[in-house]
Amino acid sequence: MSAEFGDRTGLQGRISQWLRGRRPKDTAADSDGREALLLAAAAVGLPLAPAAYPAGYRCSCDRVGCPTPARHPVSFAWQTQSTTDRGQIERWARHQPQANFITATGMIHDVLDVPLEAGREALERLLAVGIEVGPVAESDDGRLLFFTLTRGTPEDEDEWWPCELDCHPETMDEHPGLRWHCRGSYVLVPPAQLPGDGQSVHWVRGLEHPLPDPLTLLEVLTDACARHAGQEPDHTSAAWPLRR
Repeated sequence: MSAEFGDRTGLQGRISQWLRGRRPKDTAADSDGREALLLAAAAVGLPLAPAAYPAGYRCSCDRVGCPTPARHPVSFAWQTQSTTDRGQIERWARHQPQANFITATGMIHDVLDVPLEAGREALERLLAVGIEVGPVAESDDGRLLFFTLTRGTPEDEDEWWPCELDCHPETMDEHPGLRWHCRGSYVLVPPAQLPGDGQSVHWVRGLEHPLPDPLTLLEVLTDACARHAGQEPDHTSAAWPLRR
């Protein structure tokens, strides 16, 4: 079994290299390929909404000094606007050919967002021991995004548990290590373009992989992030998402 997963790890490395090799061409990719990837994301349940896009090295929005250029939704109503409706996504994609798209987390899926090198180490370890890993996206600003099932939204709001790993768009700079995007947050969904020459967000493991339970990945991800930061892992103080 270890040999099998070693082969899979090697395959993922070759896929990642192939994607990186294609990226300059993909920056000017045809709209059909972009639309197909967006529809594939919606088909597996990821709710989408239009986002800003790069205008040179700046953001397409009119905000002076935008703190998250090309990484934010265009509407303040993005949570209610987000949808998996094929027709709506086709209209958005065709009428806004340069737009990025975000996917709202905490409805169907969460995203565990880690520094790139820590994420690559964790992905290799997870595959090597046979843990199911779902879709994974790489962002050229130095992050790896692990897409998982959501931890859920209790019917009783009083049962909602806080978690120090939660990450919201306005607090991302406060979470240089592991960021847990759940309810009230979002991430860019591939294919997305970032400011800079050929910078993008792209899949390294595709949507054909089922979404896993986030807790099956969390320990390996937190260990890798701790090593990346030069710290010893501390599982006893980890903010596990448990009910009160």
